[in-house]
Amino acid sequence: MNKNQDLLECASYPKLLLNLCLPTIIIMLVMVVYNMADTLFIGQTGDPAKIAALSLCGPAFSILSGLGTLLGSGGCTVISLALGRGETKQIRACTSLCCYGSLVLGGVILAVLTIGARPVALLLGADAETLSYVIGYMRIIGIGAPVIMFNNVFCNIIRADGAAVESMISNLLGTVSNIVLDAVFILGLSMDVEGAALATVLGNAFSACYLLYYILRKQPAFSLHPKYLSLNVLPSILSLGLPLACSTLLMSVSNIVANNRMIAYGSVALAAQGVAGKAGMLLSMLLMGICMGLQPVISFNHARGKRARVGQIIRSTAVFTTLLGSAIAVLCFLFRHQIIALFIDNEEVIAYGSVMIFASIVIGPFYGLYQLCQTFLQSTGKASYATLVALMDKGIFYLPILLLMDRLFGMYGIAFASAVTLVFSIAAGVFFCLRWNRKLAQEAV
Repeated sequence: MNKNQDLLECASYPKLLLNLCLPTIIIMLVMVVYNMADTLFIGQTGDPAKIAALSLCGPAFSILSGLGTLLGSGGCTVISLALGRGETKQIRACTSLCCYGSLVLGGVILAVLTIGARPVALLLGADAETLSYVIGYMRIIGIGAPVIMFNNVFCNIIRADGAAVESMISNLLGTVSNIVLDAVFILGLSMDVEGAALATVLGNAFSACYLLYYILRKQPAFSLHPKYLSLNVLPSILSLGLPLACSTLLMSVSNIVANNRMIAYGSVALAAQGVAGKAGMLLSMLLMGICMGLQPVISFNHARGKRARVGQIIRSTAVFTTLLGSAIAVLCFLFRHQIIALFIDNEEVIAYGSVMIFASIVIGPFYGLYQLCQTFLQSTGKASYATLVALMDKGIFYLPILLLMDRLFGMYGIAFASAVTLVFSIAAGVFFCLRWNRKLAQEAV
């Protein structure tokens, strides 16, 4: 713990990138590969309808991630702040509550998806061509929901004291397992979309087993014992986890709406959008990983009153994410045809997807600034502002822009709606960050 505290308090920015951000970036890359694996193997069947079905299922899986983020990201911030204040009792209460909260939420999702798989599939936008695939996927994911929830929560929780490497190992274990099982279930046993779901559940189970080992054997400050369970920490966890959770959950809702609009142009169009979205996911997850990796150090130093260090980290991150995002966007644009063909060798999908990739990666130079605004507001305890910015980006701004651009420009309007929305979201994020920072400066005087 002391070594990790020294890292949070004293390390140079390059060292923070190496020790905190690099493992978190690897985690995000692992998550991208994790997400791509299903599409890549299903694409070998040459059936756009099956890829479209996976795209339709994506928002439901994102809802699981969003609920996990609510407890995991909120719990990580609460623990980081408690660590800065030396409050061991608060840490144990938080980890215990997050454990049992994740299992309860997973149980609720299990009931919903196993009993109501067909209504959920129709809500997601499934049509006659994709309905059976979506129902099969939903039922298997529902059975594994408690394990998936626990894994999502504690991959975030264990980063609170700077243990980013252990979180990376957990994600790598789950991803490698998922890829191997994808090959077995999809290519070997011809289980198609259901095989992809089963591989995802089992991959999460392997990852969860490692997390349990780490918490019980290697991290004495954490506890999963029911005797430490306390609802007193729940408001803090929920309020601090709400910004990222809102962002993920609203993104899921928005994706459901977008998928419903895109499927009207046919399963080939939705398949192209789903494949092109992988490039955008790579870019956004990398930049998000940098910001998430720095979340504990911002929270820790804010709790210690070290405003100069917080400011230096924010400025350095703004420059770094802008340069990295620009470089990734250029590379994805240059190799856009090859990226689409990697997933499915279908001329119509490649033609649509090449334009849609540009729509996904044009945000590259700017997305890191948006994510940094979210991280700063959340890490310094201003959850209300962070939540408002998330609501604007994923709902208040996005949905009207989506519907308008669909009406004006058709399926390509849907593809570019996120990029247009980001312009307004960054402006709102910068405004609220400057306003909150002025108040922090006044309080520090």
